[in-house]
Amino acid sequence: MPITLAPLNTDIRIVRILTDDKTKKHLEDLGININATIQVLSSVNGGVVVAINNGRLALDHSIASKILVA
Repeated sequence: MPITLAPLNTDIRIVRILTDDKTKKHLEDLGININATIQVLSSVNGGVVVAINNGRLALDHSIASKILVA
């Protein structure tokens, strides 16, 4: 399921990232990579704020919808 539909405040694992190589590399530099464990802190209008590696990151709807989690 896309991260935009993930439950709040629950540990979830990233299973796939459906973007081009340049965007995928940028996300990996931010700590969003396959098998990373993250937590969705809030979700508004398709955009999400996630907790990852002791930090927080805001993702807009166009990027968040391309990150699949389990």
